[in-house]
Amino acid sequence: DSPDVEQVALGPGGILESAHPGLVCVDNSTIKPATARHIAAKLAEKGVFALDAPVSGGDIGARNATLTIMVGGDAAALEKVMPVLMAMGKTVTHVGEAGAGQVAKAANQIMVAAQMVAMGELLVFSQKAGVNPQKVVEAIKGGAAQCWALDVKPPRLFAGNRAPGFKAYMQAKDLNIILETAREYGIPLPGTAENAQLFNAMLQMGMGELDNSAVLGVLEALAGVRLAEG
Repeated sequence: DSPDVEQVALGPGGILESAHPGLVCVDNSTIKPATARHIAAKLAEKGVFALDAPVSGGDIGARNATLTIMVGGDAAALEKVMPVLMAMGKTVTHVGEAGAGQVAKAANQIMVAAQMVAMGELLVFSQKAGVNPQKVVEAIKGGAAQCWALDVKPPRLFAGNRAPGFKAYMQAKDLNIILETAREYGIPLPGTAENAQLFNAMLQMGMGELDNSAVLGVLEALAGVRLAEG
C-alpha cells in the first residue's frame, strides 16, 4: 500500500537516508499517483531519480517474464534501467512524468475489474437461464466480446479452480486506490464504484485469497446458482 512504500522510500533507514545522487529507484508497486509524485519529489531533492513502474500480466506474466510495465518519471533514468525491466517484461512504456505510471495502472485495473465482473455476470446469466455457459463462452469469443478475460479465466473456472492468480483482496485494494484518487480529482467512476463493492463483498465473504475472477462467487450468491463444473 501507499503508506508502506512511502515508509520504505522516505522513512528512517529508507532509500532517501542512504541513497547517493544519480541513483535510480524503481518501484513496481501499485500505489496512489499522488504518493508516487511525493516520493519522486523528495528523492529528487537528493539527486535520486524515482520511477513508478507498476506491472500488469498476472502470475503467468511474472513467471514467463512477459509483464507489461508502465513507467512514470525521468526518461533518461528509464533508459539506464531498461535492461532490468526488459528482463521482467515484454513491453515497457514511458507514460509520462512521475505518477503517470500509476495513473496508467489505475486505468488498467478499471478495465480488469470490469472484465472480471462482466465475465461473472455472463456466466451466472447463462447458467440460470438454462444454457451451457461453456457453449456461450465458445460462441461469443469470436465476436465483439472477445477479451483477455474470456481467453484465460473460463477454463479454470469450469474446472472448479478459483485459486489465484491475482488475488481478490489485491484487486479490491487497487479499486479503493482508484476511487480515492478519482475523488481527489472530482472524477465520477460509477461503474468502478459498483465493481469495488462486489470485490469488497468478496472480502466480507472470506474470499479475499481467491483469484479475482472468483468475484463470480458473489454473483452466484446473489443469483442463487452455482456455475456447473466439468
